Amino acid sequence: MTEVDTGIKIKVIGTGSFLPGNPISIEEVDDFLGMLDNAPVKIQKWLKRMKGLMKEMLEVENYYFAIDPITHQFTEDNITMSVKAAKNALDFAGLKTGDIDLIVYGSAHQDQMPTASVRIQESLGIEKCGEISVHANCTSAYKALLIAYDMLRLGRYKNALVLSSGISSSELRAEYYNQPLVTKEEAFLRYFLSDGAGALLLQANPENNSGLFIENVIMESVGGNKPAAMLNKRPAYWMNPKEEYEKGYHHLAQMFNEQLRIHFNEDGGSVFYKGLKRMIDNYKIDIEKVRFFQVNFPSKHISELVMDECEELGINRDKLYTKMSTMGYIGPPMVFVCLDKIMREEKLQRNDLILSFVTEVSKFMQAGFTMKYY
Repeated sequence: MTEVDTGIKIKVIGTGSFLPGNPISIEEVDDFLGMLDNAPVKIQKWLKRMKGLMKEMLEVENYYFAIDPITHQFTEDNITMSVKAAKNALDFAGLKTGDIDLIVYGSAHQDQMPTASVRIQESLGIEKCGEISVHANCTSAYKALLIAYDMLRLGRYKNALVLSSGISSSELRAEYYNQPLVTKEEAFLRYFLSDGAGALLLQANPENNSGLFIENVIMESVGGNKPAAMLNKRPAYWMNPKEEYEKGYHHLAQMFNEQLRIHFNEDGGSVFYKGLKRMIDNYKIDIEKVRFFQVNFPSKHISELVMDECEELGINRDKLYTKMSTMGYIGPPMVFVCLDKIMREEKLQRNDLILSFVTEVSKFMQAGFTMKYY
């Protein structure tokens, strides 16, 4: 984890976010996603018990779904949500779409052709620009940021639009599942995932040297010898859609309890703790300057467990910044949405640091960044 100082400074000149529809409670989730009333009876009974437990454990007051509660049709998709977040960021920065010369988009996973980045480019009316799409579960937003950061520092581009969006509801609706095959690992995802999008505008060597600047961005994978803990069963080629549905290979699942705990925890600490410590040590991050510590985890419970370890690094619990209780967990975009909230709702002081780190569990990929306010 090393990077060359090119002398080009990168500033966050705009942030934006978009959450679809009206906020709903956990009691309303099944009204939007539909009941799994054809799932195995034991799964249906388990879900009734789990919903109450999830409400207590997650402490999520509101969720957002891009679904019409009456027609059950989608009101947005990953492109439209990204574009709306991008326009909010452009308004924040006072830039026009024609000022953007690079788009980097990150999402959990993608199947569309052409890819999302060029669809966003088209929707924004940008005739020509560089573009890249990244799909890497919850590290994808960080990797999009890393790519844009490095390309701006190399002098290739001037203004980069970095985006992430997630429409988890599309994989959680009752109509999506082959319900008789649904398992616990697939069904419980319905009660903490949410929809939304976030955007950043980055500028190389800005005229104004005050504001929020990127200090460093990192990524790594520590899952080379670990089994996947979040996955679907699709092979690395296109299946017959009928066969895929009949076998339930399209179902998204996440391991939990002992299955996840065994591989998340190692001798000397969790993979999250050890990865964060490597980042802090490598970049000599001054923990005393951290104002906000933003952790991309899907539950308050997990975040608090991680904070037990982080306190050993000198990061106090009062530094933890999370908005999950007000919007559910929207996956990769969560990091950009939280940055947007910080920029719009908090008053940053000179030398304040924003530290962010994530461990995703599909294959234990990790990423992080620090930003400093000048």
